[in-house]
Amino acid sequence: MRMWNEITSVLIISLLVSGCSVEQKLDLEVYETSAGGSKMQPVTEFTVGDDPLIIGLLPEEEYQKITGFGGSFTEASASLLNALGEANRKKVIEAYFGDEGAKYSLTRTHMNSCDFSLTNYSYAPVEGDNDLLYFSIEEDREDIIPFIKEAMEVSSEGFKIVASPWTAPPWMKDNKDWRGGKLLPEYRDTWALFFSKYLEAYKAEGIDIWGFTVENEPLGNDYNWESMHFTPEEMTDFVRDYLGPRLEEDGHEVKILGYDQNREHLEEWVDEMYRNKENAKYFDGTAIHWYASTYEVFPEALQYAHNKAPEKYLIQTEACVDAEVPKWKDDEWYWSKKATDWGWDWAPEKDKYLHPKYAPVYRYARDIIGCLNNWVDGWIDWNMVLDTQGGPNWFKNWCVAPVIVDVEKDEVYFTPLYYTMKHFSRYIRPGAIRIGFENPDKTLQITAAKNPDGSIVAVILNPGTEKKEFKLTLEDRSHGVIISGQALQTIIIGSASTNN
Repeated sequence: MRMWNEITSVLIISLLVSGCSVEQKLDLEVYETSAGGSKMQPVTEFTVGDDPLIIGLLPEEEYQKITGFGGSFTEASASLLNALGEANRKKVIEAYFGDEGAKYSLTRTHMNSCDFSLTNYSYAPVEGDNDLLYFSIEEDREDIIPFIKEAMEVSSEGFKIVASPWTAPPWMKDNKDWRGGKLLPEYRDTWALFFSKYLEAYKAEGIDIWGFTVENEPLGNDYNWESMHFTPEEMTDFVRDYLGPRLEEDGHEVKILGYDQNREHLEEWVDEMYRNKENAKYFDGTAIHWYASTYEVFPEALQYAHNKAPEKYLIQTEACVDAEVPKWKDDEWYWSKKATDWGWDWAPEKDKYLHPKYAPVYRYARDIIGCLNNWVDGWIDWNMVLDTQGGPNWFKNWCVAPVIVDVEKDEVYFTPLYYTMKHFSRYIRPGAIRIGFENPDKTLQITAAKNPDGSIVAVILNPGTEKKEFKLTLEDRSHGVIISGQALQTIIIGSASTNN
């Protein structure tokens, strides 16, 4: 018997020495948010059956570098934070930017007013002031600037800001109106100077602007609120001949993102922006929105844009549950297929199929996952904070934000959309590289990335009502995982994972 044991030991040692692979257990952390009520809850149950689904992570397959995730500094959000008590104001800002929160890394704000402003205003109100001698960001000093500065104070890793104009001041436009119209040719120099002045003014406040979009929604919004129209050719000409040279001459190092509207028109815009080296010189990337559909991410258009300019940024700069009033402290609504958007009523008949009722959590998670899996490198939500009406908004264009507040009662509601954003923004950090994966279950939606610190993150959406068991594999290691029905899960692998 002793001889048999010795022979067995020798055989085992020989197998190991000869390189026979032995599967090892993955070291991982799992957090889940679900319709059942969990909110970034650590998962501790890992026992799966004998024949689980196998999901493989493929770190050798590398795709785009991630720029970041976050939301937008609007006058609406900033004014609401001003109206809250100090404790709740700090609570919201910490939740978005603090080390224990969502750690937003990529944000947006508006230049001049937008629909989520309290009134119409411009930093250049004086007609005929072609040299912008009276340019002033005074309008932002009570709300947007303090909001940004407090976020900067609590953000240990910092964040990037993209600034977008909805319109030039009416006196520079052919229709002399806040809504619609085009920039008059004689003011192209002045409008380019406006961007430079804005950078300098914010720099003087201690705020660096990382990038611009040239125009929010250049195709317009049916003249409902602030807008200014460009064709692809007009925007490209303005950037090539005016904006790019002005920023370069003034010594500004800032990214310029073209387009900035829905994805169904993306191809014609990138065709013009990147038609030749002269056109492409000052464009650092392309910005997109999601409002053309409540479920379709337009993967072919995203792939086309990436292939047209693979070295350029492709950033989702705006998304929200639009045309809805927020549901106050009703988590179930955000997980249910009850929401509608503008297209439910107003889309052309041929496009109505793109706008069915939807579950807000699924819409967010599906879009972020779909965007990442089709070369998008940054994803920015719209308002960070709105009130129970879905405003304030001077046009009464009510929408939903991840955080809803009741300023009269000094109450804050973190909707499931906040936790949905946090699943991505907290754990997939700037500089991460999206990696490949194998997923035989098409009912689960997955994306994965490798962070600069070496940790690997997978985010999985299970929109089905039944729980799923699977074995997650990475090289020669694996671990059983269970995801609840109607749940979003983030899995972190590696010593650098962040405690929730």
